[in-house]
Amino acid sequence: QVQLVESGGGLVQAGGSLRLSCAASGSTFSINVMGWYRQAPGKQREMVAVIRRSGSTNYADSVKGRFTISRDSAKNTMSLQMNSLKPEDTAVYYCNALNYNAESSWGQGTQVTVSS
Repeated sequence: QVQLVESGGGLVQAGGSLRLSCAASGSTFSINVMGWYRQAPGKQREMVAVIRRSGSTNYADSVKGRFTISRDSAKNTMSLQMNSLKPEDTAVYYCNALNYNAESSWGQGTQVTVSS
């Protein structure tokens, strides 16, 4: 079992920046892929960015060039630096961890609100 706790959400004006953090505990040795997902009101949860233990990353097209995901496996933490935020980035952001058995763990979510 992996437990995830997000922090760093908040309210920011369009064009501003926020940094989200996720701290993992429990069976962290089993984590392969970590990622950030978001869910806006009335919409499905979508992938924002993922990072593998190897360090390779994938980003949603909508955030490429604006968001940067990073991971410190030694400290069991992951971050998402979000720059040039847009109102359409407003959502609850969730931290996710996928282990080598393809079992998924989720954090409780953190609200990001971007005002125009």
